Amino acid sequence: VQLQASGGGLVQAGGSLRLSCAASGRTFSSYAMGWFRQAPGKEREFVAAIRWSGGSTYYADSVKGRFTISRDNAKNTVYLQMNSLKPEDTAVYYCAADYGLIQSQIANHNEYDYWGQGTQVTVSS
Repeated sequence: VQLQASGGGLVQAGGSLRLSCAASGRTFSSYAMGWFRQAPGKEREFVAAIRWSGGSTYYADSVKGRFTISRDNAKNTVYLQMNSLKPEDTAVYYCAADYGLIQSQIANHNEYDYWGQGTQVTVSS
């Protein structure tokens, strides 16, 4: 499984960015795809996840109502639309994937075996 994340950048507070994660290497129908982020000196934290089959979505409380995760089956790509960005959203964002995760595992970065390379998001105040 290969994951290629892109779309990060520098944006002012209140602005928007859309991250993309292009997946390849196998059929992802039974996979969950997640976005995590890690700020300097902090632990990696869950942002959002989506099940490839069925499209169920999950969000961290800190991003609910501002971020939207979606997928494009034809392009094998998962997106993270980030609106109303805040300086505290500044971090390196990683996409991740794994097979057969149950709901209690979705937000745990230790449960994911496959990771993209990370893309920097910087929100200025």
